[in-house]
Amino acid sequence: MDEDERTPHPLAAVRIARGFNRVEFAEAMHGAARRRGLRSGVDKARVRKWEVNGVRPDAVSQTYIAEVLGLPAGDVDPAAWPAWLPRVDQGVVPLGPANIVPALREALHTMDRRTLLSAIPGSALVILAGSWAGSWAGTQPVALAAGPSRPGAAVGEDVVALLEETSARLNTLATEQRQHIAPLYDAHLARVTDLIEGQRYTRPLGVRLHKLAASLSQTVAWIRFDHGQHGAASRYWIAGLHNAHAGNDRDMGAALLSDLAYQASWRDDPTTAAGILTKALSRTTHPAAGSLLHLRLARAQAALGERSATLRSLNAAERLLNAGDTDDTPAWCSWMSTADLAVDSGRCLLDLGDTTQAHRLIAEGQALLPASRDKTRGVFLAYRAQGHLSRREPEAAAADALEALRLAERIGAPRCVQLVRDLAPAFTPYRTAQGVPELLHAVA
Repeated sequence: MDEDERTPHPLAAVRIARGFNRVEFAEAMHGAARRRGLRSGVDKARVRKWEVNGVRPDAVSQTYIAEVLGLPAGDVDPAAWPAWLPRVDQGVVPLGPANIVPALREALHTMDRRTLLSAIPGSALVILAGSWAGSWAGTQPVALAAGPSRPGAAVGEDVVALLEETSARLNTLATEQRQHIAPLYDAHLARVTDLIEGQRYTRPLGVRLHKLAASLSQTVAWIRFDHGQHGAASRYWIAGLHNAHAGNDRDMGAALLSDLAYQASWRDDPTTAAGILTKALSRTTHPAAGSLLHLRLARAQAALGERSATLRSLNAAERLLNAGDTDDTPAWCSWMSTADLAVDSGRCLLDLGDTTQAHRLIAEGQALLPASRDKTRGVFLAYRAQGHLSRREPEAAAADALEALRLAERIGAPRCVQLVRDLAPAFTPYRTAQGVPELLHAVA
């Protein structure tokens, strides 16, 4: 086979993490040589010799390797090969200025590699969250280019403004419309990544490009997550975290960690979710951001059966929801409302066994939800169906579940479809109840 996935060589690990097979890596080496007006004789077989046979690349080739991998030239130490190569830890690209572009490249290439389609281990995500939280303890900012430092035309204000406007327009589309143009989000992020990698911008424009990359990465991650592509979603959220960090946007970083935690809860891993959220909350600044993170932490704590901790987190979420200035609420949590608080509080109480109060809160939140939030409405309907089942009301449960299923299928939200399908076994004792046969037939 083309890749010897058993080899532990550091070059193989970081090459795969950056999204290259051996042929693509050799071609990228040729490009590095051409940019210097030179030629490279590297091919697939030569790369394999470096990785499998222990052949040491010469000093010039090591310089090209660093450029292809997005590493600073100063990291190259030919005598220390391969010790100067970065360590790849369970699919997580460590935080650091040199890894901003590689994290984006890894995410953008994920769908081309089977090795990165599986979810990242929870322990690695908690370690990443701890690294992010710890990075804010000091005062040294992440290094950004101070000005155009590479040959070629500098990226101007008009270009960055156009990219920002395009991104904002894409993000206003409803979920059911995004499914028609999903590749545009990827292409937009790839272009922003190219500009960041080129480093032909002033420091203020660099900050804006990093913030744009963080926002786009978050959007693409949710598209992947909604389609069940959990490994890809994780890597886009991680790429966004790198860029939020580079843009010194602490709350956006907390948001991206919170999304990783939400994914962990969705995949029945509340321990990982709680671990990530505890780290993220330690550096959150805006009250609305804190409210959302506390609410998600409550969901994880309820799944773990921690009643007192859950109630404390719910109280914190409610207290913080409207505590700050709404004019500066981050866009990524501006949708957070009393409807979300009510429904997720009800979902927590369902896990804790308080079915009557839970059902009341879920119904209350459902009624408050704006008509524009169809995907959330589908999730809420599934929660309400679960509440009806816990009260032994199969007819009402079937009606809600069927409505949620049809809504999710219409807007193209496979994750919500799966949520309803997961409820199907609970309807088995009520096969003859009104609406249940139709539901079971629809999910079969």
